[in-house]
Amino acid sequence: MAPRSVNSRPAARRGGLGRRELHRRSEVSFTGRVVVITGAGSGIGRALAIALAGQGALLAVSDIDGAGLDDTANQCLNAGMAARADIVDVTNREAMTAYAADVAAQFGRVNIVFNNAGVVFTGDITKSSYDDIEHVIDVDFWGVVNGTKAFLPYLTESGASHLINISSAFGLIAAPGYSAYNAAKFAVRGFTEAVQQEMHSAGHPVHVSCVYPGAVQTRILQTGRYAEGENHAAINDVFDKMARTSPAQAAATILRGVRARKRRILVGPDAVAADLLARVGGTGYQQLFQLIRHLQRQMDRTPARKET
Repeated sequence: MAPRSVNSRPAARRGGLGRRELHRRSEVSFTGRVVVITGAGSGIGRALAIALAGQGALLAVSDIDGAGLDDTANQCLNAGMAARADIVDVTNREAMTAYAADVAAQFGRVNIVFNNAGVVFTGDITKSSYDDIEHVIDVDFWGVVNGTKAFLPYLTESGASHLINISSAFGLIAAPGYSAYNAAKFAVRGFTEAVQQEMHSAGHPVHVSCVYPGAVQTRILQTGRYAEGENHAAINDVFDKMARTSPAQAAATILRGVRARKRRILVGPDAVAADLLARVGGTGYQQLFQLIRHLQRQMDRTPARKET
């Protein structure tokens, strides 16, 4: 057997840095970074804020739920960092623009922005009012656009910054009964992927990520709107059984993706499955949804068995 060349040894053994070490050193540290999180009054937004507080980030959190926002701020303080907390409606463009300017003025910079605020409406399109549809589009899509437009000048100015927009597994595949939510989350995906390319081609120092959470144990369905005739309790019961990912687990996955500067971050095994279905099966996944819906309707029509 011919002797192995000295030059064939791994870089780390020659005194250089191996690939894993180089990757680790290139990852983002959150210590001292100014981080903005919308929709931080509960769920994933709150979990992100608490995790980042524990890692020494300088936080600006917002929500329209004042009580929930106060709770988040208190938990951030317990985790080690005080947070600036503001009641801000992401659908209000002027308010978001003013909020971005105020945060930048207070901290002197903005390094990372999570456009996380979101709502949901459950109901077939034939039972959906225009107001219900517009509410979802305004918060879930325009809220992301408003946050991006308001903070992007400060992210660009700060350098080596990061914009993270939250879509959904329902931004990868569409489910019946959630047409407005699907439309908003698909729009966030397209919008974010376009902004990714624009930042890169223009040479702006802004990394851009799109996050696709699956079913996460949040209150989004509990606080969501429903079309007339929808069984609120039954829908929440099914969701609770499906949701295997905690907000803390979701936040940890997202922050790992941000550290690694991933453009696409899948959260939970169901999001991974949705991505695979979309890539491999095209629109074939729709047959699965139709089967599930048929079985659910059959169950709803079956009278409960009486105990004797």
